[in-house]
Amino acid sequence: MEVHASTRFARMSPQKVREVARQIQGLPAEEAIQLLRFIPRKSARLLAKTLASAIANAENNHNLSTNDLVVVSATVNQGPVLKRSMPAARGSAHPIHKSMSHIRIALGSSTK
Repeated sequence: MEVHASTRFARMSPQKVREVARQIQGLPAEEAIQLLRFIPRKSARLLAKTLASAIANAENNHNLSTNDLVVVSATVNQGPVLKRSMPAARGSAHPIHKSMSHIRIALGSSTK
């Protein structure tokens, strides 16, 4: 059985979040939480929050033990882009694109 949790519209580019998400795939859930705690990036905090939500979903909704959970997948997709402009020389404007991400973490029970 897989348990999912997602965070939508996270104000960070997907490329930055994917770098950290790749590191937790396949790890036991408790080990992944410990690893994310010591990565000094904003994306690690976003992933830790989503992972904690997935663990809580597994415990409360499906009566699964925390010790048996493994991160099956951590996917990060592109969200909508906020388009802004920055004033530039001679009355022109340069575009600024502020990216958003959709984070989805799936946990499964390990087969021991």
